[in-house]
Amino acid sequence: MKFKNILIIILAIILTACGNDALPKPAAHLRLEYPKANYKKLEAGFPFTFEKNELATQIKARTIGNDSGSYGIDLMYPALKGTIYITYKPITSNKERLDRLLKDAQGFTQEHTVKADEIAEQLYANKERKVYGMFYEVGGNAASQSQFYVTDSLNHFVTGSLYFYAKPNFDSILPAAKYLQKDIQHIMETINWK
Repeated sequence: MKFKNILIIILAIILTACGNDALPKPAAHLRLEYPKANYKKLEAGFPFTFEKNELATQIKARTIGNDSGSYGIDLMYPALKGTIYITYKPITSNKERLDRLLKDAQGFTQEHTVKADEIAEQLYANKERKVYGMFYEVGGNAASQSQFYVTDSLNHFVTGSLYFYAKPNFDSILPAAKYLQKDIQHIMETINWK
């Protein structure tokens, strides 16, 4: 009987001593580091110039349908798997054209409210260079994380949007989106009309 009690005690000690307690894993955060932005002036024969990041290694110019004088520039960032699409449209002498372009640009951003958690607006104005516009930061799993437009209110209108070549998962693309948002803001700040 004594032997049996000792055996039970030993077995109880062995079973409780060798437990694999679950330990929580420490929080890990993906750290993506991108090179410091180096900007150079881009003159592509359009009625405006701006500075672009050298990380945009592929630049594609395009014409827009039958709309006379409308152009597009795609700044492709293969390392970030994203593209900033820029579109230029001339403003004809009537005010209705500017109103329609503004309404279209603002409406395009509002289409993302279905998937967006929030849309933050930042007004931009540079009276010296006659550049006025709006920058939109779209939060959440929307197709485009950033959009903008700038105009001189008389002759020129430029819109742009940022898209990634991936399913919109905001947490995954956030570092790249933040990096490219700075590029978009730099584009807005350096646009000069010809």
